[in-house]
Amino acid sequence: MERNRLDEIDASSTEHNRSVATTDHGPRLSGAALKRPQITDALARTFFEEWARLGYSALSLDAVARKAGVGKAALYRRWRSKADMARDLVSQIGAQVPAALDFGDRGSLEADLRALLLIGSRLMRDPLVLRIMPDLYAAVAREPALAAAMRPADAMWEAKLAALIDRAVGRGELRANLDRRSAAAVVIGPLYWRLVILGEHFERSMIKAAARVTAAALAAV
Repeated sequence: MERNRLDEIDASSTEHNRSVATTDHGPRLSGAALKRPQITDALARTFFEEWARLGYSALSLDAVARKAGVGKAALYRRWRSKADMARDLVSQIGAQVPAALDFGDRGSLEADLRALLLIGSRLMRDPLVLRIMPDLYAAVAREPALAAAMRPADAMWEAKLAALIDRAVGRGELRANLDRRSAAAVVIGPLYWRLVILGEHFERSMIKAAARVTAAALAAV
């Protein structure tokens, strides 16, 4: 009953929100549909739940629609394919990264690293995120749409890490010709290993210790 009601709302929105647009050949229907946010949210939540449970390759949009209590037509009005849905949802999450990483200058390399690791641990502490992350990066190699979706967030991480290192170079804490990409791997590695691979929480005391060790490692390179 709930599924039918949601489908009726979404389908009626499509019909009632068509507008007349003028072209060189006279008026036509624009076909623009108002897509109900509650349906979109239900589909997105279920998509990630199924991804975490089954993995990307076994994920089925028909099953996502069924488990979300939404008809297939409502899903395909929003996304044309599994790759399209994954690209859109991953891009939306990635768009939140720039604001989250805007922590400014904390005065020292170790303090900057501590802030970065703390933010990273918060961004990745959701159980669904932790279960999806390894599979996401495995799928990126096979799915160009996912690779494109990940690119902006990855670029932002690299930019923030480069700025962090540049500040440390300016303070005299690191040498100027330090390889930025290698340094980024040293910074992110412990966070990814503990949260994603080991599935353990990154407590504040661990973050503090990791920041201290990472700062010393970068300074020794």
